[in-house]
Amino acid sequence: MASEFVFAPPATVSVPVVGQTARFPVHRIYCVGRNYEDHAKEMGFTGAVHREAGGLSADAAVVVEAGQTGTVDYPTLTKNLHHEIELVVAIGTGGKNISAADAHKHIFGYAVGLDMTRRDLQNEMKKQGRPWDIGKGFEQSAPIGPIVPVAQAGDAEKAEISLQVNGTDRQRSNVSKLIWNVAETIEHLSAAWELQPGDLIYSGTPEGVAAVVAGDTLVGEVAGLPVLTVKIV
Repeated sequence: MASEFVFAPPATVSVPVVGQTARFPVHRIYCVGRNYEDHAKEMGFTGAVHREAGGLSADAAVVVEAGQTGTVDYPTLTKNLHHEIELVVAIGTGGKNISAADAHKHIFGYAVGLDMTRRDLQNEMKKQGRPWDIGKGFEQSAPIGPIVPVAQAGDAEKAEISLQVNGTDRQRSNVSKLIWNVAETIEHLSAAWELQPGDLIYSGTPEGVAAVVAGDTLVGEVAGLPVLTVKIV
């Protein structure tokens, strides 16, 4: 007999897959912070870089279909919303304590993503020594474009990554500059959490993060992957 619920459960969040009719169901989103040296420096960190990782629920994703422009509502409680362009790694096979040497066996594909940040709230929480989930984990904070399966993605981990706002360059770097590379990130995350099929890993953002306002159009690219276009409304 089918289960009954006291209210209708939310629909499964899913991302289109290039070349397939089947979609990628999202389980959880992990975000890696301070994973490009120049970004860590622009955020005021010097010396040894302490990389960070945290989790978001699937409903933070804003799924943008191929060739379309997604919309992100300017969030509440902030006057300083920042963009962060990132390579997203889609996990197809889960596991615990995955070694870096085996990590790529667990990757389904790659996509372009944005990790939107309420920077003022994040900075205030840091000053108080409190968790800064409120700066990161809000609705529509994780736009993502279509996923390209590994076999068709080329060398996404050595690709140029960039973001333009209203046609002007804001961020431009190369994924090869990650401090923790993708395999090391998977090793680290899987030691702390059991990764599941459907997990998305936002691998970190390069330098050039800055504020956006309602009306701005963001175009994010990782060479070889579908472009991600989002408008702030």
